[in-house]
Amino acid sequence: MVINADSAQVYADLRILSARPSDDEMEGVEHRLFGAWDGAEACSAAAWAARAKAEIDDCHAAGAVPILVGGTGLYLKVLLEGIAPIPAIDPDVRAVVRALPDDGAYKLLRIEDPLRAAELAPTDRQRIARALEVKRSTGVTLADWQMAKAGGIGEAVDLHPLVVMPDRTWLYDRCDRRFEAMLQAGAVAEVEALLARKLDPDLPVMRAIGVPEIAAFLAGALPREAMVAAGQQATRNYAKRQFTWFRRQVPEDWGRADIGFESETVDIGTYFASLLRE
Repeated sequence: MVINADSAQVYADLRILSARPSDDEMEGVEHRLFGAWDGAEACSAAAWAARAKAEIDDCHAAGAVPILVGGTGLYLKVLLEGIAPIPAIDPDVRAVVRALPDDGAYKLLRIEDPLRAAELAPTDRQRIARALEVKRSTGVTLADWQMAKAGGIGEAVDLHPLVVMPDRTWLYDRCDRRFEAMLQAGAVAEVEALLARKLDPDLPVMRAIGVPEIAAFLAGALPREAMVAAGQQATRNYAKRQFTWFRRQVPEDWGRADIGFESETVDIGTYFASLLRE
């Protein structure tokens, strides 16, 4: 069984833009948590981890091996290490923090939680706001809360991790061609359908790579050529962040592999499932 650990592929609304595996790519292997959330509901790392635990338990009960596949490192980290028991944020605090301009929020975070600020890029609006609202609402920094993590399954399972680290030049070229292929496969119509739902623009599904760029194109704010370039750049930027995250955040004893794939549409989860069958 393949279990999705990608924060975009969880959304039913993003079949094309998340490159969710097709029925043919699944090759008869059972896939779970793909398209499992409606775009109107934000899928948090904690919510995903709770669902993933249940799927893993079901898989073990059936005598099968669960294979978790996806590039959202935070999802995997929460599943394995647990999550900090942070109380609900005071709504008034959240409203004030979210109303701050980006540079203002970062300047305040440098004063109120300098260690966390040093870890974040000044443009990382979402994480800056989260760290600032936690500190203001609870009086405790996010790092201190994270020291009290609970609920992880890392010590209770037999783990065989593998981080796939392809050549960057190959990957960046693949990112560019991938975005073009998505457009040819109907990504514009997918975003049109999403915009028709009139969802909150701050929802994760509305900020997924490709959605803001295509939305700007549909609104006439970007010509097609600029939209394509922006979508390709956003994809490459995300790939670069993934390289950095998996280089710094995963344990040194996790396996790493430089694997080349001839197919342009390979489903990595199914690929590793096939290895288990051999």
